[in-house]
This record gives sequence, C-alpha cells and structure tokens, in this order.
Amino acid sequence: MSQSYRQIFGDGLWNNNVAMGQMLALCPLLAVTTTATNGLGMGLASMVVLLLTNVIISSIRGIITPQVRIPVLIVLIATVVTLVDMAINALLHPLYKVLGLFIALIVTNCAILGRAESFAAKNGVRLAAADALAMGLGFTWVLIVIGGMREILGSGTLFSHASLLLGDSFAWLEITVIPNYSGILLSVLPPGAFIALGLLIAFKRVVDRRLKSGNTEQLVVPTL
Repeated sequence: MSQSYRQIFGDGLWNNNVAMGQMLALCPLLAVTTTATNGLGMGLASMVVLLLTNVIISSIRGIITPQVRIPVLIVLIATVVTLVDMAINALLHPLYKVLGLFIALIVTNCAILGRAESFAAKNGVRLAAADALAMGLGFTWVLIVIGGMREILGSGTLFSHASLLLGDSFAWLEITVIPNYSGILLSVLPPGAFIALGLLIAFKRVVDRRLKSGNTEQLVVPTL
C-alpha cells in the first residue's frame, strides 16, 4: 500500500527511527560517535548509500526475479558502498581516516538492506527516495545528538575539527561549549556510547507515551 510523504518522514525521523525504533546500525552508531562531527560524517555517508540504493533498486524492481532478489540487492549495495568509500577517501580524506573501516562496513548495515527489501523493492522511485531521505536523516540526527552529548561531556566542545574533517565550509559549526574543561573520560569511551543511546531511547519512549496519553484524553467524550 502506498504511503503518504508525511507518514514516510514521520516514521523515518521518529516513529520507526533506524536506531531508536528498529534498533539497527548500532555498531557504527556506538563506535564512531565520539564527536558530533564524526556522527555527522557517518550519517551523511549512510544517507547517500540509502538514497542511491533505494533509487536504483526501485528503478529495476520489475526485472529482478524473486529467486535472485537478495543476492542482487547485496551486490548493488556493496557496489554503492564501494563507490561512496572511494569518494570520501578522495574528497574528504581526513574524515576517511577517522571513520576508517566503518564506511566500508555500511554494506553490512541491516538498515540498508532492510529498506531496500521492505520498501524500495515494492514502491516507486519517488517514494523510495523519500523513504531513503527520511531514514537517513533520522539516523543522522541520532548520530549527531549522541556524538554531541559525548563530545560536550568529554571535552566541552561541539563539532570539533569540523573544518578539517568535512571542509572549510563547516568551520562555523565548531563551538567551545565549556571553556577550560578537563572532561569526563567515560563519555568518550564505549560505555559512554551505551549510556547516551539508552538515555535517548528512554527520552523517545517518554515522549511517545505522553503523546499517546494526550491523544487518548482528546478522544474521551464527557458525559452529562
């Protein structure tokens, strides 16, 4: 059944968010989010892969037979990831050195194959592109928030080295939130990533619960 763009973006950004709803792509999310800059770079790379694979798979969905569907999807995803990996290495080499192997490991990201199989292979190009943008943006903002939380607590900065990793046009993002701050080491270590993700998931559930209870109260008809 065709979905509206509002529903697609609502699911991607919040309701069925890749990280907080589907609980996918947690390996890169926990590994590279030591800073908000790293989270932004990884999120954009993942979104580009999602967009290209969804559009390509949606375009050729009519000629892919069910018997070879999964192998074809995997080959296409691996090809796109390889091209993105090479492009980042050539254009944003400092970022490539920071993210390292995790760019190539996008090919194993269950969210990429999941959206290709469950959505792109069953819908038109426009809807597939919208789904990729929604899921990619949803994943990116979670990466940025978790990276920002860990970076502020760990070093008192936000988007540090953004101009070095992403280019001079991103220099305006670099902010010193807490001057002369020694930092909390735990926040930049792996346990800090789990704590930040847990807090974000808990926040989402609290918000969802309050929204649900608010909608329920609106449906109650007072009796005389």
